[in-house]
Amino acid sequence: MAKVKLTKTELKAQKDALARFERFLPMLQLKKQQLQLEVAGMRSRADELAKTMNALIASLSGWLGLLADESVDIPVVLDRVNVGNGNIAGVTIPVFKGVETHRGEIDLFATPPWVDDAAAAAEKLMATDAEKRVLEQQILLIEEELRTTSQRVNLFEKVKIPECKENIRVIGIVLADEQTSAVARGKIAKSRDKGGEPAPVHDEEDAA
Repeated sequence: MAKVKLTKTELKAQKDALARFERFLPMLQLKKQQLQLEVAGMRSRADELAKTMNALIASLSGWLGLLADESVDIPVVLDRVNVGNGNIAGVTIPVFKGVETHRGEIDLFATPPWVDDAAAAAEKLMATDAEKRVLEQQILLIEEELRTTSQRVNLFEKVKIPECKENIRVIGIVLADEQTSAVARGKIAKSRDKGGEPAPVHDEEDAA
């Protein structure tokens, strides 16, 4: 604990700091809860996307043999991943908006009819993979903010607030002792001014 001045000014400063910490702590706790829920939701969504990708890859695997046998390519090209910006609890995150793809020219008469289905599955796989990558970036950003917020909550709960309360307690004791001593000195001085001897000071046990 840092050394503090045992003065009325410092007592006020400590009380003001305590009030400030106790006012901000609930907001930080609420933000922490919100971030935890967001991360949980994102991880659930990531699991869904992973399952979707596995299913698409499995469906495409059925055409791989045909592609090799007939020397046909799936004519799909990924041109662009569209990403916007979002905000969660003050954190700017990328937001998946979709992908832009195009299909190369094919000879409809020389190309097997199943190529269209394979191309559609490939396009969906590209979009799903792109969304999953953006989602992983979101998770990284939100988890970093969650770590920072958790550290602040712990700092307030376990360090700052207890420290202020202890400082206030210690300063209060010292100031009370000083006030008691000042009153005693004032009585002694007043007695001497009247020409008398200072009244003896007895403990309560002696008086009993």
